[in-house]
Amino acid sequence: MEHLDTLIIGAGALGLACAARLAGHGRSLLIAEAENRIGSHTSSRNSEVIHAGLYYPPGSLKAELCLEGRERLYAWCARHGVGHRRIGKLLVAVHEDECARLEGLQANAAACGLHELQPLDRDQLRRLEPEVKAVAGLLSPHTGILDSHAYLQSLLAATERQGGQLALATRIERLEPHPDGWLVSGTSAGEPFQILADEVINAAGLDAQALAARIPGLPAAAVPRLHLCQGRYFSYSGRSPFQHLIYPMPEANTAGLGIHATLDLGGQLRFGPDVHYLERLDYSVDEALRAPFAAAIRRYWPGLDADRLVPAYSGVRPKLSGPGEPPADFVIQAPAQHGLVGLINLFGIESPGLTASLAIAERVAAALRQ
Repeated sequence: MEHLDTLIIGAGALGLACAARLAGHGRSLLIAEAENRIGSHTSSRNSEVIHAGLYYPPGSLKAELCLEGRERLYAWCARHGVGHRRIGKLLVAVHEDECARLEGLQANAAACGLHELQPLDRDQLRRLEPEVKAVAGLLSPHTGILDSHAYLQSLLAATERQGGQLALATRIERLEPHPDGWLVSGTSAGEPFQILADEVINAAGLDAQALAARIPGLPAAAVPRLHLCQGRYFSYSGRSPFQHLIYPMPEANTAGLGIHATLDLGGQLRFGPDVHYLERLDYSVDEALRAPFAAAIRRYWPGLDADRLVPAYSGVRPKLSGPGEPPADFVIQAPAQHGLVGLINLFGIESPGLTASLAIAERVAAALRQ
């Protein structure tokens, strides 16, 4: 039976970042991806924003790994020729009663170690973005955008240069502790297989909990409940009036940051995501959402032509918190937490997971060596 040093389950940003970090040094490494291409789900269905790290609770993994990951990601993109731009983001208070929340975000950012946010008054905002209606704002100069698909490809290329391999259409059905590591059972291109692996990283994203629940010896309490949360996007046909990303104040009592305006590297303007909890996986975007999207956007962009909003795509976040619950932190579950040697489970890696991916890979590598 084939014996691997490292098996990584899932070829999204997390799995590929872990692979690029752990490959090489004469180690055998395989990435098993259930779909027919890399990054088919959460990693390729997002805003492609490099987050600055200002929203998350101080001391949380999200806060720490976003800040560390941001700088690692900018350096990686520059080194590997991945398209990116430090475009900057404007957080805007549309009405006076939102100014306290704007100040709260600045204070939270400072508590997380970010002291770069620049307060802006109405006139300063108007000079930066004449189309935006707001009474005050914050400029986040280190927020950026990237080509997420090129980033995933660069991680895979780095892995393969170091001898790691990718197996597409390969679904892992079961992991069992074994005297020689982990006995891994699954199918590849429809054919059943078994291999042994010294260490396994469960980076299966939306499927991580389902896989973990089938691991003998892993306590049920160690597998947090998954909440599928859809985020839908509309693109805007025509020239964008914005030079920065535009974010309203985060929505009260929801898990969302508000319907914000983002740009891709080609200048395409899009809006989203919203927050919509699901019972089952669904990537559809209903045209009927145009009216509520338009109403949310017009709060900060009164000049919106709603007829130019076109349903674009959606992503699904693997949340650990349900509707009305406080946001949950990332879970990087190592042997120290669950007692099973050589197993890492990654749960609830939603935003800012893409930004934090290289930093998460460092934590995973450290946990495996402890």
